Amino acid sequence: MITGEIKSKVDRIWDTMWSGGISNPLSVIEQLTYLLFIKRLDELHTLKERKAARTGKPIEEPIFSADQDALRWSRFKETAPESMYEMVRDQVFPFIKILGQNGNADGEGDSTYTHHMKDAMFMMPTPRVLANVVDQLDSIDMADSDTKGDLYEYMLGKIATAGQNGQFRTPRHIIKLMVDMTAPTPKDKICDPACGTAGFLIAASEYMVAHHSDTIYKDAEARRRFNEGTFHGYDFDSTMLRIGSMNMLLHGVENPDIRYKDSLAQADEDDAEKYSLILANPPFAGSLDYESTAKDLQQIVKTKKTELLFMALFLRLLQTGGRAAVIVPDGVLFGSSKAHKALREILVENQKLDAIISMPSGVFRPYAGVSTAIVLFTKTNSGGTDNVWFYDMQADGFSLDDKRTLQPDKTDLPDILARWLNRKGEAERARTERSFLVPKNEIAGNDYDLSINRYKEVEHETVEHDSPKVILTRLATLEQEIAEGRMLLEELLG
Repeated sequence: MITGEIKSKVDRIWDTMWSGGISNPLSVIEQLTYLLFIKRLDELHTLKERKAARTGKPIEEPIFSADQDALRWSRFKETAPESMYEMVRDQVFPFIKILGQNGNADGEGDSTYTHHMKDAMFMMPTPRVLANVVDQLDSIDMADSDTKGDLYEYMLGKIATAGQNGQFRTPRHIIKLMVDMTAPTPKDKICDPACGTAGFLIAASEYMVAHHSDTIYKDAEARRRFNEGTFHGYDFDSTMLRIGSMNMLLHGVENPDIRYKDSLAQADEDDAEKYSLILANPPFAGSLDYESTAKDLQQIVKTKKTELLFMALFLRLLQTGGRAAVIVPDGVLFGSSKAHKALREILVENQKLDAIISMPSGVFRPYAGVSTAIVLFTKTNSGGTDNVWFYDMQADGFSLDDKRTLQPDKTDLPDILARWLNRKGEAERARTERSFLVPKNEIAGNDYDLSINRYKEVEHETVEHDSPKVILTRLATLEQEIAEGRMLLEELLG
Protein backbone atom coordinates (compact mmCIF):
# COMPACT_ATOMS: atom_id res chain seq x y z
CA MET A 1 0.00 0.00 0.00
CA ILE A 2 0.98 3.65 -0.33
CA THR A 3 3.42 4.89 2.31
CA GLY A 4 2.81 7.67 4.80
CA GLU A 5 5.45 9.85 3.12
CA ILE A 6 3.76 9.61 -0.28
CA LYS A 7 0.35 10.20 1.33
CA SER A 8 1.58 13.45 2.86
CA LYS A 9 3.05 14.52 -0.49
CA VAL A 10 -0.23 13.80 -2.29
CA ASP A 11 -2.09 15.72 0.45
CA ARG A 12 0.16 18.73 -0.10
CA ILE A 13 -0.36 18.56 -3.89
CA TRP A 14 -4.11 18.30 -3.33
CA ASP A 15 -4.06 21.34 -1.02
CA THR A 16 -2.01 23.29 -3.58
CA MET A 17 -4.57 22.65 -6.32
CA TRP A 18 -7.52 23.21 -3.98
CA SER A 19 -6.20 26.57 -2.79
CA GLY A 20 -5.35 27.41 -6.42
CA GLY A 21 -9.03 27.25 -7.35
CA ILE A 22 -9.68 23.67 -8.55
CA SER A 23 -12.44 22.74 -6.13
CA ASN A 24 -13.97 19.67 -7.81
CA PRO A 25 -12.13 16.57 -6.47
CA LEU A 26 -12.59 14.69 -9.75
CA SER A 27 -11.09 17.63 -11.65
CA VAL A 28 -8.09 17.54 -9.31
CA ILE A 29 -7.62 13.83 -10.07
CA GLU A 30 -8.03 14.41 -13.80
CA GLN A 31 -5.43 17.20 -13.91
CA LEU A 32 -3.01 15.17 -11.79
CA THR A 33 -3.55 12.20 -14.11
CA TYR A 34 -2.57 14.31 -17.12
CA LEU A 35 0.62 15.42 -15.38
CA LEU A 36 1.46 11.86 -14.26
CA PHE A 37 0.85 10.73 -17.83
CA ILE A 38 3.18 13.42 -19.21
CA LYS A 39 5.84 12.43 -16.67
CA ARG A 40 5.47 8.74 -17.55
CA LEU A 41 5.80 9.45 -21.30
CA ASP A 42 9.19 11.05 -20.62
CA GLU A 43 10.25 8.04 -18.49
CA LEU A 44 9.25 5.63 -21.28
CA HIS A 45 11.10 7.68 -23.90
CA THR A 46 14.20 7.73 -21.65
CA LEU A 47 14.09 3.92 -21.45
CA LYS A 48 13.92 3.73 -25.25
CA GLU A 49 16.94 6.10 -25.47
CA ARG A 50 18.97 3.95 -23.09
CA LYS A 51 18.14 0.80 -25.04
CA ALA A 52 19.15 2.50 -28.28
CA ALA A 53 22.44 3.63 -26.69
CA ARG A 54 23.18 0.07 -25.53
CA THR A 55 22.40 -1.55 -28.86
CA GLY A 56 23.76 1.20 -31.07
CA LYS A 57 20.51 1.20 -33.03
CA PRO A 58 18.00 4.05 -33.63
CA ILE A 59 15.27 4.58 -31.02
CA GLU A 60 12.37 2.18 -31.63
CA GLU A 61 9.04 3.98 -31.99
CA PRO A 62 10.11 7.20 -30.22
CA ILE A 63 7.43 9.04 -28.30
CA PHE A 64 9.01 12.46 -28.87
CA SER A 65 10.67 13.51 -32.11
CA ALA A 66 13.82 15.63 -32.10
CA ASP A 67 11.64 18.71 -32.66
CA GLN A 68 9.50 17.83 -29.65
CA ASP A 69 12.33 17.44 -27.12
CA ALA A 70 11.24 20.57 -25.24
CA LEU A 71 7.86 18.91 -24.51
CA ARG A 72 9.45 16.33 -22.23
CA TRP A 73 8.86 16.54 -18.48
CA SER A 74 12.59 16.46 -17.72
CA ARG A 75 13.05 19.53 -19.94
CA PHE A 76 10.17 21.84 -19.04
CA LYS A 77 10.32 21.13 -15.28
CA GLU A 78 13.56 23.16 -15.13
CA THR A 79 12.05 26.27 -16.74
CA ALA A 80 10.59 29.35 -15.06
CA PRO A 81 6.90 29.07 -13.98
CA GLU A 82 5.58 31.38 -16.71
CA SER A 83 7.54 29.61 -19.46
CA MET A 84 6.52 26.20 -18.09
CA TYR A 85 2.86 27.22 -17.99
CA GLU A 86 2.88 28.41 -21.61
CA MET A 87 4.76 25.30 -22.76
CA VAL A 88 2.39 22.85 -21.02
CA ARG A 89 -0.79 24.73 -21.97
CA ASP A 90 0.07 25.52 -25.58
CA GLN A 91 2.28 22.58 -26.64
CA VAL A 92 2.51 19.67 -24.20
CA PHE A 93 -1.22 19.36 -23.53
CA PRO A 94 -2.21 19.55 -27.23
CA PHE A 95 0.52 16.93 -27.88
CA ILE A 96 -0.95 14.37 -25.44
CA LYS A 97 -4.46 15.00 -26.78
CA ILE A 98 -3.51 13.77 -30.25
CA LEU A 99 -1.11 11.04 -29.13
CA GLY A 100 -2.01 7.86 -31.00
CA GLN A 101 -3.75 9.69 -33.85
CA ASN A 102 -3.31 7.94 -37.17
CA GLY A 103 -2.77 11.15 -39.04
CA ASN A 104 -6.22 11.42 -40.62
CA ALA A 105 -7.38 14.99 -40.79
CA ASP A 106 -11.00 14.02 -40.21
CA GLY A 107 -10.10 11.91 -37.19
CA GLU A 108 -11.15 8.63 -38.79
CA GLY A 109 -9.13 5.69 -37.50
CA ASP A 110 -8.02 7.49 -34.34
CA SER A 111 -7.45 5.45 -31.21
CA THR A 112 -10.07 5.33 -28.46
CA TYR A 113 -7.58 7.27 -26.34
CA THR A 114 -7.55 10.14 -28.87
CA HIS A 115 -11.35 10.05 -29.02
CA HIS A 116 -11.74 10.41 -25.25
CA MET A 117 -9.05 13.10 -25.04
CA LYS A 118 -10.84 15.41 -27.48
CA ASP A 119 -12.86 16.92 -24.62
CA ALA A 120 -9.95 17.06 -22.16
CA MET A 121 -9.27 20.51 -20.74
CA PHE A 122 -6.15 22.01 -19.20
CA MET A 123 -7.42 23.60 -16.00
CA MET A 124 -4.29 24.59 -14.07
CA PRO A 125 -5.23 28.10 -12.89
CA THR A 126 -1.82 29.84 -12.66
CA PRO A 127 1.87 29.32 -13.49
CA ARG A 128 2.67 29.28 -9.77
CA VAL A 129 0.24 26.41 -9.06
CA LEU A 130 1.50 24.38 -12.04
CA ALA A 131 5.17 24.85 -11.09
CA ASN A 132 4.42 23.93 -7.48
CA VAL A 133 2.56 20.74 -8.45
CA VAL A 134 5.23 19.72 -10.99
CA ASP A 135 7.95 20.11 -8.35
CA GLN A 136 6.01 18.03 -5.84
CA LEU A 137 5.12 15.28 -8.35
CA ASP A 138 8.74 15.14 -9.46
CA SER A 139 9.79 14.29 -5.90
CA ILE A 140 7.64 11.13 -5.85
CA ASP A 141 9.46 8.04 -7.11
CA MET A 142 7.01 6.24 -9.38
CA ALA A 143 9.34 3.69 -10.96
CA ASP A 144 7.18 0.95 -9.43
CA SER A 145 3.88 0.48 -11.28
CA ASP A 146 2.24 -0.38 -7.95
CA THR A 147 3.05 3.12 -6.69
CA LYS A 148 1.11 4.67 -9.58
CA GLY A 149 -1.85 2.44 -8.79
CA ASP A 150 -1.65 3.32 -5.12
CA LEU A 151 -1.61 7.01 -6.02
CA TYR A 152 -4.85 6.58 -7.95
CA GLU A 153 -6.38 4.61 -5.11
CA TYR A 154 -5.44 7.19 -2.52
CA MET A 155 -6.59 10.12 -4.66
CA LEU A 156 -9.92 8.46 -5.44
CA GLY A 157 -10.34 7.75 -1.74
CA LYS A 158 -10.33 11.50 -1.14
CA ILE A 159 -13.56 11.93 -3.09
CA ALA A 160 -16.32 12.29 -0.51
CA THR A 161 -18.86 10.48 -2.70
CA ALA A 162 -16.55 7.59 -3.61
CA GLY A 163 -18.64 4.86 -2.02
CA GLN A 164 -21.86 6.15 -3.59
CA ASN A 165 -21.00 6.79 -7.22
CA GLY A 166 -18.80 3.73 -7.66
CA GLN A 167 -15.69 5.72 -8.60
CA PHE A 168 -13.21 3.77 -6.54
CA ARG A 169 -10.68 1.18 -7.44
CA THR A 170 -10.93 -2.47 -6.61
CA PRO A 171 -7.82 -3.29 -4.52
CA ARG A 172 -5.05 -4.44 -6.84
CA HIS A 173 -4.32 -7.65 -4.95
CA ILE A 174 -7.99 -8.70 -5.26
CA ILE A 175 -7.93 -7.93 -9.00
CA LYS A 176 -4.73 -9.95 -9.37
CA LEU A 177 -6.30 -12.91 -7.56
CA MET A 178 -9.30 -12.86 -9.91
CA VAL A 179 -7.05 -12.59 -12.98
CA ASP A 180 -4.79 -15.41 -11.75
CA MET A 181 -7.82 -17.63 -11.14
CA THR A 182 -9.22 -17.06 -14.65
CA ALA A 183 -5.77 -17.21 -16.34
CA PRO A 184 -6.41 -15.13 -19.52
CA THR A 185 -4.92 -16.41 -22.77
CA PRO A 186 -4.16 -14.68 -26.11
CA LYS A 187 -7.35 -16.22 -27.51
CA ASP A 188 -9.56 -14.39 -24.99
CA LYS A 189 -11.73 -11.37 -25.65
CA ILE A 190 -11.88 -9.69 -22.26
CA CYS A 191 -14.57 -7.24 -21.13
CA ASP A 192 -15.27 -5.09 -18.08
CA PRO A 193 -18.68 -3.42 -18.54
CA ALA A 194 -18.02 -1.00 -15.66
CA CYS A 195 -14.32 -0.42 -16.25
CA GLY A 196 -13.63 2.88 -14.46
CA THR A 197 -9.84 3.33 -14.41
CA ALA A 198 -9.43 -0.03 -16.27
CA GLY A 199 -7.77 -1.86 -13.37
CA PHE A 200 -9.07 -5.31 -14.40
CA LEU A 201 -8.06 -4.86 -18.03
CA ILE A 202 -4.58 -3.69 -17.05
CA ALA A 203 -4.08 -6.66 -14.72
CA ALA A 204 -5.22 -9.04 -17.47
CA SER A 205 -2.78 -7.46 -19.93
CA GLU A 206 0.07 -7.78 -17.41
CA TYR A 207 -0.80 -11.45 -16.85
CA MET A 208 -0.73 -12.13 -20.58
CA VAL A 209 2.58 -10.32 -21.05
CA ALA A 210 4.06 -12.36 -18.18
CA HIS A 211 2.72 -15.74 -19.33
CA HIS A 212 2.18 -15.45 -23.11
CA SER A 213 4.59 -12.79 -24.38
CA ASP A 214 5.93 -15.08 -27.13
CA THR A 215 2.43 -15.50 -28.55
CA ILE A 216 1.08 -11.96 -28.25
CA TYR A 217 4.25 -10.42 -29.75
CA LYS A 218 4.86 -13.20 -32.29
CA ASP A 219 4.15 -11.05 -35.34
CA ALA A 220 2.39 -7.88 -36.46
CA GLU A 221 -1.00 -9.57 -36.57
CA ALA A 222 -0.63 -10.98 -33.04
CA ARG A 223 0.46 -7.58 -31.70
CA ARG A 224 -2.48 -5.88 -33.38
CA ARG A 225 -4.89 -8.40 -31.89
CA PHE A 226 -3.43 -7.84 -28.41
CA ASN A 227 -3.48 -4.04 -28.71
CA GLU A 228 -6.85 -3.63 -30.44
CA GLY A 229 -8.95 -6.78 -30.20
CA THR A 230 -8.42 -8.21 -26.72
CA PHE A 231 -9.51 -5.59 -24.20
CA HIS A 232 -12.97 -4.03 -24.04
CA GLY A 233 -14.38 -1.69 -21.41
CA TYR A 234 -17.49 0.44 -20.98
CA ASP A 235 -18.21 3.36 -18.69
CA PHE A 236 -20.57 6.32 -18.74
CA ASP A 237 -18.22 8.76 -17.02
CA SER A 238 -16.10 10.56 -19.62
CA THR A 239 -13.45 11.43 -17.01
CA MET A 240 -13.06 7.77 -16.11
CA LEU A 241 -12.80 6.89 -19.80
CA ARG A 242 -9.95 9.36 -20.23
CA ILE A 243 -8.17 8.08 -17.13
CA GLY A 244 -8.74 4.45 -18.15
CA SER A 245 -7.45 5.06 -21.69
CA MET A 246 -4.32 6.80 -20.40
CA ASN A 247 -3.81 4.00 -17.90
CA MET A 248 -3.99 1.33 -20.61
CA LEU A 249 -1.66 3.26 -22.91
CA LEU A 250 0.89 3.64 -20.10
CA HIS A 251 0.72 -0.11 -19.51
CA GLY A 252 1.54 -0.91 -23.13
CA VAL A 253 -1.92 -1.52 -24.65
CA GLU A 254 -2.07 0.96 -27.50
CA ASN A 255 -5.67 0.95 -28.67
CA PRO A 256 -8.09 -0.91 -26.38
CA ASP A 257 -11.82 -0.72 -27.03
CA ILE A 258 -12.76 1.56 -24.14
CA ARG A 259 -15.92 3.48 -24.91
CA TYR A 260 -18.79 5.48 -23.55
CA LYS A 261 -21.78 3.29 -22.84
CA ASP A 262 -24.47 2.93 -20.21
CA SER A 263 -24.20 -0.84 -19.99
CA LEU A 264 -27.64 -1.41 -18.49
CA ALA A 265 -29.62 1.07 -20.53
CA GLN A 266 -28.51 0.19 -24.05
CA ALA A 267 -29.26 -3.07 -25.80
CA ASP A 268 -26.36 -3.51 -28.22
CA GLU A 269 -26.83 -6.68 -30.24
CA ASP A 270 -23.25 -6.40 -31.53
CA ASP A 271 -21.99 -7.19 -28.04
CA ALA A 272 -24.22 -10.19 -27.36
CA GLU A 273 -22.16 -13.35 -26.83
CA LYS A 274 -19.02 -11.51 -27.93
CA TYR A 275 -16.63 -12.05 -25.01
CA SER A 276 -14.87 -15.09 -23.59
CA LEU A 277 -13.89 -13.57 -20.24
CA ILE A 278 -15.55 -10.97 -18.03
CA LEU A 279 -13.73 -9.42 -15.09
CA ALA A 280 -15.74 -6.82 -13.22
CA ASN A 281 -16.72 -5.10 -10.02
CA PRO A 282 -19.95 -3.37 -11.08
CA PRO A 283 -21.72 -0.65 -9.06
CA PHE A 284 -23.43 -2.16 -6.03
CA ALA A 285 -25.99 0.36 -4.86
CA GLY A 286 -28.86 1.74 -6.86
CA SER A 287 -31.90 0.82 -8.86
CA LEU A 288 -33.15 1.79 -12.31
CA ASP A 289 -36.57 2.39 -13.77
CA TYR A 290 -37.87 -0.50 -15.84
CA GLU A 291 -38.31 1.91 -18.76
CA SER A 292 -34.63 2.89 -18.79
CA THR A 293 -33.28 -0.66 -18.60
CA ALA A 294 -32.47 -2.80 -21.63
CA LYS A 295 -35.46 -5.06 -22.28
CA ASP A 296 -33.35 -8.14 -22.97
CA LEU A 297 -31.86 -7.88 -19.48
CA GLN A 298 -35.35 -7.69 -17.99
CA GLN A 299 -36.16 -10.92 -19.82
CA ILE A 300 -33.33 -12.67 -17.96
CA VAL A 301 -34.29 -11.27 -14.55
CA LYS A 302 -37.14 -8.84 -13.82
CA THR A 303 -35.61 -6.35 -11.40
CA LYS A 304 -34.56 -2.76 -10.84
CA LYS A 305 -31.48 -3.71 -8.79
CA THR A 306 -28.26 -2.75 -10.60
CA GLU A 307 -26.20 -5.60 -9.12
CA LEU A 308 -28.69 -8.17 -10.46
CA LEU A 309 -28.99 -6.44 -13.81
CA PHE A 310 -25.21 -6.51 -14.20
CA MET A 311 -25.20 -10.26 -13.55
CA ALA A 312 -27.83 -10.62 -16.30
CA LEU A 313 -25.65 -8.45 -18.54
CA PHE A 314 -22.64 -10.71 -17.97
CA LEU A 315 -24.70 -13.70 -19.09
CA ARG A 316 -25.75 -11.86 -22.26
CA LEU A 317 -22.22 -10.67 -23.11
CA LEU A 318 -20.49 -14.02 -22.62
CA GLN A 319 -19.97 -16.54 -25.38
CA THR A 320 -21.00 -20.10 -24.66
CA GLY A 321 -18.00 -21.51 -22.83
CA GLY A 322 -17.02 -18.03 -21.65
CA ARG A 323 -16.11 -17.51 -18.02
CA ALA A 324 -16.53 -14.74 -15.50
CA ALA A 325 -15.00 -13.61 -12.22
CA VAL A 326 -17.05 -10.79 -10.74
CA ILE A 327 -17.54 -9.11 -7.38
CA VAL A 328 -21.06 -8.93 -5.94
CA PRO A 329 -22.50 -7.65 -2.65
CA ASP A 330 -23.46 -10.46 -0.28
CA GLY A 331 -27.15 -9.70 -0.80
CA VAL A 332 -26.95 -11.24 -4.27
CA LEU A 333 -26.04 -14.56 -2.62
CA PHE A 334 -28.94 -14.80 -0.17
CA GLY A 335 -31.52 -12.12 -1.07
CA SER A 336 -35.05 -13.47 -0.75
CA SER A 337 -36.76 -11.53 -3.54
CA LYS A 338 -38.08 -13.36 -6.57
CA ALA A 339 -35.42 -11.77 -8.78
CA HIS A 340 -32.58 -12.77 -6.43
CA LYS A 341 -33.72 -16.39 -6.35
CA ALA A 342 -34.32 -16.50 -10.10
CA LEU A 343 -30.81 -15.25 -10.86
CA ARG A 344 -29.17 -17.76 -8.51
CA GLU A 345 -31.24 -20.58 -9.99
CA ILE A 346 -30.08 -19.58 -13.50
CA LEU A 347 -26.43 -19.68 -12.38
CA VAL A 348 -26.76 -23.07 -10.68
CA GLU A 349 -29.16 -24.88 -13.06
CA ASN A 350 -28.60 -23.28 -16.50
CA GLN A 351 -24.92 -22.38 -16.25
CA LYS A 352 -21.89 -23.83 -14.45
CA LEU A 353 -21.37 -22.08 -11.13
CA ASP A 354 -17.75 -22.73 -10.19
CA ALA A 355 -16.97 -20.87 -6.96
CA ILE A 356 -18.07 -18.43 -4.30
CA ILE A 357 -15.29 -16.67 -2.37
CA SER A 358 -16.65 -14.80 0.63
CA MET A 359 -14.57 -11.69 1.44
CA PRO A 360 -14.38 -9.81 4.76
CA SER A 361 -16.28 -6.52 4.92
CA GLY A 362 -13.12 -4.41 5.29
CA VAL A 363 -11.72 -5.19 1.83
CA PHE A 364 -13.25 -2.04 0.31
CA ARG A 365 -12.52 0.32 3.15
CA PRO A 366 -12.22 3.28 3.38
CA TYR A 367 -14.75 3.61 0.52
CA ALA A 368 -17.39 1.20 1.78
CA GLY A 369 -17.85 -1.40 4.49
CA VAL A 370 -20.20 -3.67 2.54
CA SER A 371 -19.59 -7.42 2.63
CA THR A 372 -18.81 -8.83 -0.78
CA ALA A 373 -17.96 -12.05 -2.57
CA ILE A 374 -16.21 -13.13 -5.75
CA VAL A 375 -18.44 -15.23 -8.00
CA LEU A 376 -16.83 -17.41 -10.68
CA PHE A 377 -18.98 -19.10 -13.30
CA THR A 378 -18.90 -20.48 -16.83
CA LYS A 379 -21.66 -19.82 -19.35
CA THR A 380 -22.94 -23.10 -20.80
CA ASN A 381 -26.70 -22.54 -21.30
CA SER A 382 -26.98 -26.26 -20.57
CA GLY A 383 -26.12 -26.56 -16.88
CA GLY A 384 -23.02 -28.34 -15.66
CA THR A 385 -22.91 -27.31 -12.02
CA ASP A 386 -21.84 -30.35 -10.06
CA ASN A 387 -20.18 -29.04 -6.90
CA VAL A 388 -19.71 -25.40 -5.97
CA TRP A 389 -16.41 -24.50 -4.31
CA PHE A 390 -16.75 -22.16 -1.31
CA TYR A 391 -13.90 -20.31 0.37
CA ASP A 392 -14.21 -18.21 3.53
CA MET A 393 -11.56 -15.51 3.12
CA GLN A 394 -10.62 -14.12 6.54
CA ALA A 395 -7.69 -11.88 5.63
CA ASP A 396 -6.31 -10.26 2.45
CA GLY A 397 -2.91 -9.08 3.66
CA PHE A 398 -4.09 -5.73 5.02
CA SER A 399 -5.85 -4.58 8.17
CA LEU A 400 -9.62 -4.47 7.73
CA ASP A 401 -10.06 -0.95 9.12
CA ASP A 402 -10.03 2.38 7.26
CA LYS A 403 -6.21 2.57 7.43
CA ARG A 404 -5.71 -0.75 5.54
CA THR A 405 -2.22 -1.25 6.97
CA LEU A 406 -0.04 -3.85 5.25
CA GLN A 407 -0.05 -7.20 7.11
CA PRO A 408 1.84 -9.59 4.81
CA ASP A 409 1.69 -12.47 7.30
CA LYS A 410 -2.12 -12.33 7.33
CA THR A 411 -3.42 -13.29 3.91
CA ASP A 412 -5.49 -16.12 2.47
CA LEU A 413 -4.87 -15.17 -1.16
CA PRO A 414 -2.03 -17.64 -1.94
CA ASP A 415 -4.07 -20.43 -0.32
CA ILE A 416 -7.15 -19.48 -2.34
CA LEU A 417 -5.26 -19.65 -5.64
CA ALA A 418 -3.48 -22.91 -4.74
CA ARG A 419 -6.71 -24.64 -3.70
CA TRP A 420 -8.59 -23.29 -6.75
CA LEU A 421 -5.97 -24.81 -9.03
CA ASN A 422 -6.34 -28.15 -7.23
CA ARG A 423 -10.09 -28.32 -6.63
CA LYS A 424 -10.12 -32.11 -6.96
CA GLY A 425 -8.22 -32.24 -3.69
CA GLU A 426 -10.99 -30.26 -1.97
CA ALA A 427 -13.51 -33.12 -2.09
CA GLU A 428 -12.53 -34.49 1.32
CA ARG A 429 -12.43 -31.13 3.10
CA ALA A 430 -14.76 -30.82 6.08
CA ARG A 431 -17.31 -28.02 6.33
CA THR A 432 -15.37 -26.66 9.31
CA GLU A 433 -12.38 -25.89 7.06
CA ARG A 434 -11.73 -22.56 5.30
CA SER A 435 -12.77 -24.10 1.95
CA PHE A 436 -15.01 -26.99 0.88
CA LEU A 437 -17.28 -28.27 -1.90
CA VAL A 438 -21.09 -28.23 -1.76
CA PRO A 439 -23.16 -30.47 -4.09
CA LYS A 440 -25.64 -28.79 -6.42
CA ASN A 441 -28.59 -30.73 -4.98
CA GLU A 442 -27.94 -29.35 -1.51
CA ILE A 443 -27.82 -25.79 -2.85
CA ALA A 444 -31.08 -26.33 -4.76
CA GLY A 445 -32.66 -27.71 -1.58
CA ASN A 446 -31.71 -24.50 0.23
CA ASP A 447 -33.61 -22.26 -2.21
CA TYR A 448 -30.33 -21.68 -4.11
CA ASP A 449 -28.88 -19.81 -1.14
CA LEU A 450 -25.19 -19.18 -1.93
CA SER A 451 -24.07 -17.58 1.35
CA ILE A 452 -21.20 -19.52 2.88
CA ASN A 453 -22.76 -19.38 6.36
CA ARG A 454 -25.56 -21.61 5.12
CA TYR A 455 -23.10 -24.47 4.58
CA LYS A 456 -20.12 -23.79 6.84
CA GLU A 457 -20.06 -25.66 10.13
CA VAL A 458 -18.67 -23.93 13.18
CA GLU A 459 -16.73 -25.92 15.75
CA HIS A 460 -17.67 -24.94 19.29
CA GLU A 461 -14.93 -25.40 21.86
CA THR A 462 -15.99 -26.63 25.27
CA VAL A 463 -14.80 -24.21 27.92
CA GLU A 464 -14.88 -25.28 31.57
CA HIS A 465 -15.42 -22.60 34.23
CA ASP A 466 -14.94 -22.77 37.98
CA SER A 467 -18.08 -23.15 40.08
CA PRO A 468 -19.73 -19.96 41.41
CA LYS A 469 -18.70 -20.93 44.97
CA VAL A 470 -15.00 -21.06 44.00
CA ILE A 471 -15.26 -17.73 42.16
CA LEU A 472 -16.94 -16.05 45.17
CA THR A 473 -14.25 -17.38 47.53
CA ARG A 474 -11.54 -15.99 45.21
CA LEU A 475 -13.35 -12.64 45.09
CA ALA A 476 -13.59 -12.46 48.88
CA THR A 477 -9.84 -13.12 49.16
CA LEU A 478 -9.08 -10.31 46.68
CA GLU A 479 -11.34 -7.88 48.57
CA GLN A 480 -9.54 -8.70 51.83
CA GLU A 481 -6.15 -8.08 50.22
CA ILE A 482 -7.38 -4.74 48.86
CA ALA A 483 -8.68 -3.69 52.30
CA GLU A 484 -5.39 -4.62 53.99
CA GLY A 485 -3.43 -2.74 51.34
CA ARG A 486 -5.59 0.37 51.85
CA MET A 487 -5.09 0.25 55.66
CA LEU A 488 -1.31 -0.04 55.20
CA LEU A 489 -1.32 2.93 52.84
CA GLU A 490 -3.32 5.01 55.36
CA GLU A 491 -0.77 4.19 58.11
CA LEU A 492 2.11 5.26 55.84
CA LEU A 493 0.37 8.56 55.06
CA GLY A 494 0.11 9.22 58.79
